[in-house]
Amino acid sequence: MKPVLPINTISNWKSRMNQRSLELLRRIGERKDIMLAVLLLAIVFMMVLPLPPVALDILIAINMTISVVLLMMAVYINSPLQFSAFPAVLLITTLFRLALSVSTTRMILLQADAGQIVYTFGNFVVGGNLVVGIVIFLIITIVQFLVITKGSERVAEVSARFSLDAMPGKQMSIDGDMRAGVIDVHEARERRSIIEKESQMFGSMDGAMKFVKGDAIAGLIIIFVNILGGVTIGVTQKGLAAAEALQLYSILTVGDGMVSQVPALLIAITAGIIVTRVSSEGVCRSGYRYRRP
Repeated sequence: MKPVLPINTISNWKSRMNQRSLELLRRIGERKDIMLAVLLLAIVFMMVLPLPPVALDILIAINMTISVVLLMMAVYINSPLQFSAFPAVLLITTLFRLALSVSTTRMILLQADAGQIVYTFGNFVVGGNLVVGIVIFLIITIVQFLVITKGSERVAEVSARFSLDAMPGKQMSIDGDMRAGVIDVHEARERRSIIEKESQMFGSMDGAMKFVKGDAIAGLIIIFVNILGGVTIGVTQKGLAAAEALQLYSILTVGDGMVSQVPALLIAITAGIIVTRVSSEGVCRSGYRYRRP
């Protein structure tokens, strides 16, 4: 006969386990690097595991909300250094958008259903005329890739180069002001720190914009894969007529492309606003404003 543990012992053991679990969750929440690693792993699993249409709708809504919030932040900041974490945010949002595109493509090809948001976007853009809808969608995609993404990438590259080339002159100007007694040691240290942070940020932006360009190219490839693969699967495996399969998968492809290209467009505009933002003033720890050299 097996020994039976007292009820108090079992309840105490459960209480200790709950306390340990809460303590572990609290420690994980305090470690931002662990949370970032978990987020990146979740994005990778999104590419592998199939997601239901309801989950896709929620993730698409989150993606659009994040892009709008980032655009608003870029408009209201006074200096690029106020959003110095943007290169890392840009990388994470790009990976999230690519994982979402892979998930929607899987659902389109397997079930011809990627959620209500994708179908609504596609039906709205097509508007009863498939050819006109596809043409409008291609125009939006080309403008986003050739104008905004390429322009933002070039601006980030030039900004990084000029920021790096101007560092020695700026530091010599700071040394001259300090020797002349215009600024003290603490203010000189603050100015040097700002110059280093600006150089690092623009260098990171130059690299991060390559991900945005790659995301735009991947979006174009995914569009053609969805149309060609969807029509082929619809005709050969689902028994649909060619015109019916083209109508269905074109709407889904246009919708999938729009829910991917609209956030990508907003993110590219955000990056362009940040790298073209010129701030002529800074603030020291003492609260006094000064002109940057």
